[in-house]
Amino acid sequence: MTKKKTYGLRALLNDIHLWLGLISGLIIFLVCLSGTILTFEKEIEGWFQNELVVEPKGNKQPLNKLVQLPTLTEKGTLTAVTLPTNAKRPYVFSIKEDQKQRRGTQYEVNPYTGEILKPEKSSAEGFMRFMFRLHRWLLLDTSIGRPIVGVATIVFLILSLTGIVLWFPKKIKWKYVKAGLKIKTDANWKRINHDLHNTLGFYACILIVIMGLTGLCWSFEGYRDGLCRVLGTPVFNRGGAPKISAGNTNGKQLTLEEAVALANKELSYAGELTISLPNKKNPFYNFRKLADASFSTVAHDQLTLTITGTILNKEMYADKPLNVKIAGAIKSLHTGTIYGTFSKILYFFACLVGTSLPITGTFIYINKLKKKRKRNRVPKEAMA
Repeated sequence: MTKKKTYGLRALLNDIHLWLGLISGLIIFLVCLSGTILTFEKEIEGWFQNELVVEPKGNKQPLNKLVQLPTLTEKGTLTAVTLPTNAKRPYVFSIKEDQKQRRGTQYEVNPYTGEILKPEKSSAEGFMRFMFRLHRWLLLDTSIGRPIVGVATIVFLILSLTGIVLWFPKKIKWKYVKAGLKIKTDANWKRINHDLHNTLGFYACILIVIMGLTGLCWSFEGYRDGLCRVLGTPVFNRGGAPKISAGNTNGKQLTLEEAVALANKELSYAGELTISLPNKKNPFYNFRKLADASFSTVAHDQLTLTITGTILNKEMYADKPLNVKIAGAIKSLHTGTIYGTFSKILYFFACLVGTSLPITGTFIYINKLKKKRKRNRVPKEAMA
C-alpha cells in the first residue's frame, strides 16, 4: 500500500504559481513584450530619423537672442532650455504650444545659426505610442486598462516570489543548486524548456520585482500615496513640491546669459544644464545639471536663483538622503534608464525573459498534464 503524499507548503506555492500564471499569462506576455520594446524607445525612434548634428562655425549666438527668435516665440511660450556640453549637439527649447501641454514640445536649435532643426516625426513614433498604450492600458480605456495591468503586475510579483521559493531544491545541496543555475542544452526539448523557465526566471527575478514594485505607481493612486508615506518624501511630486519664495526682486535683473554663468560658477563642472525660465507662478530661475562624468542619469544637482541673482536653494545630489534619491529615481528604476545604456541592456533581457515565462510555463504545464494522463491510463492488458 502506497503512502499518501501530504499537501504541504511547497505544493500550495506550486499550485498558486501554476494557476495564477495560467490565468494571467496573456496579459503578462503583452505587458512584458511591449516593455521589452519600450526599453530602447528613443534608440528605435532614432533609427528612423536623421541625427541632428550641428557644425561649429564661429561663436554661438547669445541665449538672450536665441530665446527671442520669432520662429520660436510664434510657436508658444518658452519654458525651458537645455544646453549640452557637446559642441556638435543642438540646444533644446521646450515650448508650450497651448496651456494644456504639461511639458511642451521640444525644438532643437542650431546655436550658431539660430536655425530650428526639429525633424519631421519619426515613422516609428506611431508604433511606439501603440506599444506605450499596450503596456500601460492594454489599448483599453485608461479607467479599465490601468487597473487590469495593475492587478496583473501584482500577480507577476507573486509569481516571481513563489518562483524563487520553488527554484530552490527540496534538499539544499550545492550540486542541486548548481543544476538550477544553468541550462542543459544537450537535453531533450522538454528539459530545455523547463530550464529556460526555471533558470532564466531566477536570473531576471530581481529586476522583474523592481519593475513591478515601481510600475504599480502608475496603476494605483493609493499605492503611490502609500509609497510617499513609506519613503517620507514625495513620489512624482505627490504631496507638492517644496515651496520656494521668490525672494527680493529689487535691483538689476540678470540676463539669461548672466544667470547661466552664475549657475555654472556654482555648479563648476562639465555637464548638461537645463534652465527652467521664470514665470508668474515661479518667478525665478531653476537649474538642473548632470555631470558628464556621472554614471547615473538621475544624479542631477539643482540650483534656484532669483531674477536678480540671489541663491534661493542649492541641492547637491550627493548630499540628498537615500529616501529622496529612491523617490526621485522611481521612473528611471522602472524604465531601466537609471544607468544609461548599461542598465537598459540588463532591463531589455529581463523583460525578454518576462515575456518568455508565460510561454515556457504553459508548455511545462501541458507536458505535466500529458505525463499525468499517461500515468493514469489503464493498460489494455489489465482490461483484458
